[in-house]
Amino acid sequence: MNQALYECISTGNRQMDEILNGGFPANSINIIMGQPGTGKTIFAEQMVFHHATDNDRPILYLTTLSEPASKVLTYLQRFTFFDENKIGTSVHYQDIGTELAQDGISALVPFVQQAIHSVAPKIIVIDSFKALHDLAESHQEMRRMLHSLTSSLSAFETTVFLVGEYTEEDSRTLPEFAVADGILQFLRSSLSTRDERFLRVLKLRGSSYLEGLHGCKITSGGLDIYPRLITPKVTESYNAEIERVSSGIEGFDDVVGGGLLRGSTTIVAGPAGAGKTTFSLQFALAGSNHNERSLYVNFQENPSQLARLIKFQGADLEKIKAGGFELLYVSPVELQIDSIIVKLFGLIQEKNIKRVVIDSISDFSRSSGDQDRLHDYLYSMLQHLSLKGVTTLMTYETFGTLMEDGKDTGSISRFSNMTDNIVSLGLGQEPDFQRDIRCIKARATKHDRKVHHFDITNNGICVS
Repeated sequence: MNQALYECISTGNRQMDEILNGGFPANSINIIMGQPGTGKTIFAEQMVFHHATDNDRPILYLTTLSEPASKVLTYLQRFTFFDENKIGTSVHYQDIGTELAQDGISALVPFVQQAIHSVAPKIIVIDSFKALHDLAESHQEMRRMLHSLTSSLSAFETTVFLVGEYTEEDSRTLPEFAVADGILQFLRSSLSTRDERFLRVLKLRGSSYLEGLHGCKITSGGLDIYPRLITPKVTESYNAEIERVSSGIEGFDDVVGGGLLRGSTTIVAGPAGAGKTTFSLQFALAGSNHNERSLYVNFQENPSQLARLIKFQGADLEKIKAGGFELLYVSPVELQIDSIIVKLFGLIQEKNIKRVVIDSISDFSRSSGDQDRLHDYLYSMLQHLSLKGVTTLMTYETFGTLMEDGKDTGSISRFSNMTDNIVSLGLGQEPDFQRDIRCIKARATKHDRKVHHFDITNNGICVS
């Protein structure tokens, strides 16, 4: 039995290999599909140059009718993975558009056969394979050419990638999808201020893979990929250690039974001006008093604005950063939940973070085009943080009072099941506009549900 059948071809991207459970099967035929501008050609070229080594068989990149090889190389030079020294030695670009235009799709098979014997490529990319359908005189001719091509390829140990501007309807009707061992789809979703790119694996023979939509972004280094976050595996255990974490907010720990439980999640909800950022920032800053590193993820106040808030609470930004306070700021205009999750987990792992603040999940909600996907992401993220013993606090902006007659008026119910504690901040009425705080929910804690007044002083929030 050929052991090569069980080998994997790495994509050159660690996150993509994670999605594919190691990479594409060696000596397979794969389709990379997507509409123009989704990133499929960049993905293929990035993979090509990853495998372009002097001590291995070369790679053959064939361009058909979409773009000539010269144009492909011109735009390719803008990416950092491009290496001019590998062109003509480790990577061979050949344009067969002229032969196809003159002789039709029948010119492809002898061209590939000749290349296999002369170059002996480890990988063959044909871009665009979909364009061949425009030259085929009939569906039957396309099927015969495809049969002849796959027969030639199967007799030679090479991994093939057919790149094309395929639609989902094409995947159900065109013959190449029936013979493909792997199918990778690239998509783009247009929002009001930006586009979001995704990819998903539709098929991968003989291998498990991570299903669903995975975020991706085109950068100068090629394609950055963010695997979909999944709920961590939890071993069944009923031995839970009870450890309280001080919030650092005077008077609040008494309301929640002596402090927040280690690894718990708290939502602090309230209207604009109620004190949510001050509350969450005070919780993060208190970490330094307990030898706990904190990460403050912020989408509203830029670093300069946040530095003023920190100074108001009697701290210096540079000093607290030296003591373990980490700040991650992303403009809400450019917010993409996939990339934020990757950065967040990277910092938690690298810095041994034990307190995380997300200010606010309202920005997450507004930036996401798929609310169900957002819910699943947040749930999985909080499960990961809980297992790591990270105590998390998230803010949520409401309009008006969070609770009226026991009913949720702030649309927070979709997040309530994934949190351990819900704290409501409110603005009082005239003439004094006294702020108030109430713990609506505290899982596994005997808590005070009464409304308490609080003040914001130079030392932060003080609950009376």
